[in-house]
This record gives sequence, C-alpha cells and structure tokens, in this order.
Amino acid sequence: MRNIALKVSDRTPFFYGWIVLFCACCAGFVRQGPAVATLSIFITPMSEEFEWSRTAISGAVSIGGVLAAIISPFLGPFIDKHGARGVLCSAILITALCTVLLSQLTSLLMFYILFCLARLNFAGPFDLGIYTAVNNWFVKKRPRAISIVTLAQMAGLTAMPLIGFAAMSQGGWRMGWLIIGITIIAVGLLPNLLLMCRRPEDIGLYPDGLEKNFNYDATDQSNLMEPSFTRRQAISKPSFWLLALFTFLVFPVQAGVSLHQAPHLLERGLSPVTAALVVSCFSFISGLSALLYGYTTRLIGVRFNLFLSGLTLSIGAFLMYLTQTASLAYIAAIFFGIGIGGILCVLPIVWADYFGRESFGSIRGIVLTIQISSQALGPVLSGFLRDWSNSYDLSLLLFVGMSIFAAVIGIIVFPPNLQKT
Repeated sequence: MRNIALKVSDRTPFFYGWIVLFCACCAGFVRQGPAVATLSIFITPMSEEFEWSRTAISGAVSIGGVLAAIISPFLGPFIDKHGARGVLCSAILITALCTVLLSQLTSLLMFYILFCLARLNFAGPFDLGIYTAVNNWFVKKRPRAISIVTLAQMAGLTAMPLIGFAAMSQGGWRMGWLIIGITIIAVGLLPNLLLMCRRPEDIGLYPDGLEKNFNYDATDQSNLMEPSFTRRQAISKPSFWLLALFTFLVFPVQAGVSLHQAPHLLERGLSPVTAALVVSCFSFISGLSALLYGYTTRLIGVRFNLFLSGLTLSIGAFLMYLTQTASLAYIAAIFFGIGIGGILCVLPIVWADYFGRESFGSIRGIVLTIQISSQALGPVLSGFLRDWSNSYDLSLLLFVGMSIFAAVIGIIVFPPNLQKT
C-alpha cells in the first residue's frame, strides 16, 4: 500500500497529507455507528420487543469503554510502529460486522458481545488510529487538520442516528442496524485500505508538505522545532500529569452533562421537543467551535484555548443549573458546546505539540485510559447524585467546580523541557 500512496502523491498537485486527512475523516464519520446517540434511537423498540431494562442496555456502553481502556496502552505502540491503516481497517470491518449482526439479535448476551465489541472499537482503536494518523502528517497545520477531523466526527454523530431512524421507519429496528452497518463499510473501508499511509517520511515527504523536515517548539509559535519524547520520557514530565489531570477533570463533565441534560431540562418543565432541540444545538455548536479552535490555536496558543475550554464548560454547566426557560437552556447549550468543541479539538493537538509524533500513539494510549475511565465516571456520578438529592443541581455545581479547576490547569501547563531525560 506504500507504493499506492507513493504513486498517488506523485500525481496529485497538492500535499498527500490532505488525502490522509480525508481517510481519517471517513473513519471518524463511521466511528459514530455505535455512539451513544445512535444507540439511543434503538433503546425503546429493542426494550419493548425483548423486555430488557434500560439499565441492562446501558451496561454494554460502560463495559465496552472499560475494555477499550484496558487495550489502549498496548495498542498505541503498535500504531506508532505500523501506522493507523491496519488498526482503522480492522476497526471499520469489525464494527460494521457487529452492527449488521445486531439486526439478528435473539438474546441479551448476544447484544452485549456485539455492542461491547463495537463500543471497544469506538473508544480505543478508532480514536488512536484517527489522531495518530493526522498528527503524523501535520505539525504547523495540525490545528486546522484536527478541527476538520473533529467536524467530520460531529457530522457522523448527527447523521448516523438519522440514517438509523430513516431505515427503522421503513423496516423496523433490525433494518436500522443493518443499514448502519452497510454505511460503515461503504464509507470507511476503501479510503483507509487503499490510501492511508503511516508517515510522510515513508514516501519521501515531510509534514505539512514542506520541502525539508523541521522541528516545532511549542513555546514559540514562530520557531518550528518538533519535540520527540518516548512514552517513558513523557510520563516523567510534570506537563504530562497536568494534562492528564485536565483530561480527568473535563471528561466527566462532558459525559455527565451530555447524557443527562435532556432529563434535567424535562425536570425543569421544558417540553420534550425543546429538550431535543437543545441537545441538537449543543452538538451543532461543538462541531462549529472545533473549527474555530483549529484556526486560532496557532494564533493564541494551546494553553489559552485549554483555559477557554474549561471556562466555557463551567459557564455552560452553571447556566444549565440556573435554567428555568428555553432561552436560557439554549444559551447554556451554546457555552457547553464551545467547551466540548475545545476539549475534543485542542487536547489531541497539545499532546502532539508537547511530546511529538514519534511516540504519539504510545503516549495517547495511556491518556486514553484516563479519558475513557473519567467519561464513564461522569454519567454514574451525575445519576447517583440525582437519585440521592432528587435533582441534578449537585452534580451540575460539582461539574462547575471541576471545569474551573481544569481551566486553571490549562493556563499553567507549559511544554516540557525539550532536553530528554
């Protein structure tokens, strides 16, 4: 496949990295097949047919995440060595097969096996493969590339439930899973199988399409000096653990508010239609803000964007706590969407900027374990506090505090010393 990439790069009038970015966008789009938003449209018809509880269905999401957290530290070094192509193609094939087989469900055990496997791919291999591929091909233009792939994933998050719902309206929920599986294989497989390439150096190119290699100094936006840390060297740096703490603080907020915002709005007296529109507004703003972060990261720096992400998350959570009207709910969703767009876009950039491309997969594999675990904590914590206090107020105030703490960390987390340890 390296020869195919070399032939295509010789014939294209533009940098081959943009083709790699297209492949990553296709993978990011189909990644959303087993997303929680996609599963949500199947919960009611499946639970009615099989008489499964909502808790039983939701458990597959958590177990799949736990499995991804376990394998990610081992998968990262493999991607660094062999590239993202094999991992992404395997993830696409397995996820497509699982979703197609979900159309043939006969038992809860079968559902757990298939959906946990699909969810494992969603949380681990897809994430590592997509961001490692993009960060290997872009350095100076990395924020723009990451923002584009984030937007593609948000587009998939919007489209996959709609595709499933449209198929369900014609042939029931089994048809919905079948069409989602076909979409995954049709959109995602061929570009990554034929065109994905590990690094620009493998075909005689350099990142960003420059004619010679360079380094990137994250402390000076005008002086491109790229750092290179191994995983062992990275974890010895305070900046690694500060970024890990930032990750641990923001992702429970992201997952906790995302899952429970609709029930919270209903409890505040808003209509189901308004609650659904608010959730859609949040997703739409997340995608748009990712583009904005991508175009401003090199202008104002990653630290300020991390601070801004944490700050807007806190404002969104606080406004959600105050919400009594539809207008305030929309404003809260806008701020929250800006914050989510920031953490989804800026964090992959800052890890690559601070620690380099050589061991990005290995380093992100560790971080992904923290991220997935904290994402699993958010909904559980929010649900527990809701049951204990009969409202979401305590969890939202807790999320406000966590977001403010994360904003402070974002502004003080400086790049690690380039001198290797």
